[in-house]
Amino acid sequence: MSTYIIGDIHGCYTEMMLLLKKVSFNSQKDYLWVTGDMVARGPDSLKVLRYLYSLQDRVKIVLGNHDLNLISVFFGNKKNKKENCFNNLFNADDSITLMHWLRNQSVLQIDEDQKIIMVHAGISPHWSLNEVKFYAKKISLLLSSDNYLSFLDSVYDNNITEWSINLSMLDKLKYSINVFTRMRYCYPNGKLNLFYKDSPCYIKYPLQPWFLIDRNIPKEYSIFFGHWSSLKKTNMIEPFYPLDTGCCWGGKLTLIRLEDKKYFSELSKK
Repeated sequence: MSTYIIGDIHGCYTEMMLLLKKVSFNSQKDYLWVTGDMVARGPDSLKVLRYLYSLQDRVKIVLGNHDLNLISVFFGNKKNKKENCFNNLFNADDSITLMHWLRNQSVLQIDEDQKIIMVHAGISPHWSLNEVKFYAKKISLLLSSDNYLSFLDSVYDNNITEWSINLSMLDKLKYSINVFTRMRYCYPNGKLNLFYKDSPCYIKYPLQPWFLIDRNIPKEYSIFFGHWSSLKKTNMIEPFYPLDTGCCWGGKLTLIRLEDKKYFSELSKK
């Protein structure tokens, strides 16, 4: 039995299946963890979701910003855009089933035995582990509730970039969504910058990648994440493992085998 953690798939079904074949993934014995952004940009979001859905309890995913956008677009909260490549998904007979399955997923996965954490974008350096779990749970409960559409309609806010215990609960959840699904850079005080996307070599202090700021989560936890294809690497200093290597942009799709930390990649077929 092996556990594989795969970076942002973005509808790249062909590359995903070739990569899983390369590592001899066995859906009866192995586990697959997915860093979010399973859909959009690439040509086969429907096939990706169908395959992941078919794995049942052998897959663990976290929701990324594009996955949340898909839910909002599908249920009419947001306008569809051509670059999403969602049309074949919307016309599928099983689309409703897939969308409700998707909104019942989490923004956080933790394995306490193996001391691993998976998120799409990142974790606020100033959060404790209990805070991480608490706000992820709140988001998941609202997404899986009957009020999920009003929650998604109200939760996006580029202006909520600073954490404070004095924030309202809604504003805390807005900040949390930004952290879990959109964050790349922040300042030492934890204030987010949601607009810079380039490689850290172009950024000057005090703005820093979130994972370079001292964190409150115990150091024995390894953190696996996606979202940031412009990092252009996966060999960050442990315990951080970025896995988005830009397959939908003509790069490659990457996964890591947890047991021996070995990387495998498949070049984009674009």
